[in-house]
Amino acid sequence: MVCTMPFLRALLRTARMIRHAPELSAGLPADHAVMLDAPDERLSPALVAAALGEYEPAAKLLETTREAAEWESRDRCLNRLVAFARNRDGWLRDWLAAAPHDCDALLVKAQLAVERAWESPARAEQLRAVGPMITAAAEGDPRDPVPWRLALDHARGTHATHTTFEALWEQAIQRSTHHYGCHVAALQYLSAAWYGSHRECFDFAERAAEDSLPSSLVQALPLRAAFAVLTEGPGAGLTSVQEERIDAAADLAISLSAAFAPGDAWPAEVRNLLAYVLVVRGRWDEALEQFRQIGPHATSFPWACVSDDPLGRFLDVRDGARLRVASGTLPGHRADRGRARGHYA
Repeated sequence: MVCTMPFLRALLRTARMIRHAPELSAGLPADHAVMLDAPDERLSPALVAAALGEYEPAAKLLETTREAAEWESRDRCLNRLVAFARNRDGWLRDWLAAAPHDCDALLVKAQLAVERAWESPARAEQLRAVGPMITAAAEGDPRDPVPWRLALDHARGTHATHTTFEALWEQAIQRSTHHYGCHVAALQYLSAAWYGSHRECFDFAERAAEDSLPSSLVQALPLRAAFAVLTEGPGAGLTSVQEERIDAAADLAISLSAAFAPGDAWPAEVRNLLAYVLVVRGRWDEALEQFRQIGPHATSFPWACVSDDPLGRFLDVRDGARLRVASGTLPGHRADRGRARGHYA
């Protein structure tokens, strides 16, 4: 996979030389203190129990987020539980056996099926077979937007028409106007890698951010559009308009990051993405500041899009940014841009 690779290789060659230079630490956590996708205090007990084959804490967690209408937390917990179930799903099978009609268990089952189907060479065919599972999960609680986020991802993989996708989008936003996961799913459908263009992607993201609350993660949607341009953009380079939109997206995300405390796990993925974009744009001081704000919370996205070792890449790029700030030097070339993985892709 190619993702601004010549740029990153040049950065990493120098970064490895200064990994253990304490005078350049700049207040950053030590390498050994950084964890990839570390669960928070709320999610940790459910994952520990699942590792022991017990489903009850996961069931209680998802039930609590649903009853309290904590849709963003629910979606995040679901993604982490499904990621665990991809390799160890005995706890989920036991849960479904004990409560086959539990809407939370059905939601985990549906997303797990979607992710497994997405990896199949017969993706579209297998995804179509998963459709009834998503419907069953959506019927469990008519208020819940999370199954509709899953339906949007499913529609992208089954080559749904714009009309079909728009109908699903209407259902999603009726349930939660500013749900971040649903907006990301729509953004991916509109991306140049799928059924839209970079311009459509940016237009949608910027409008959504304008309509959202200042502290909403939807404020980071233009940054996702910027990432798509940087990793899937034309080989000839960026246009001046694209550069302006990318930098404006980064500026908006910096403001969003400032609304949260340093080291807060909630905006960690946004901050990781922001650090990546700032590094690619050569905005070294701002990138290093975001690495400070990230603290120990490295996230798979976006680093898994540029490396099979996302934690190692995070640490290397963090060291590279630290060195650039310390030395005051800039790279002599612009990154090449290739195609990166999308959600499930």
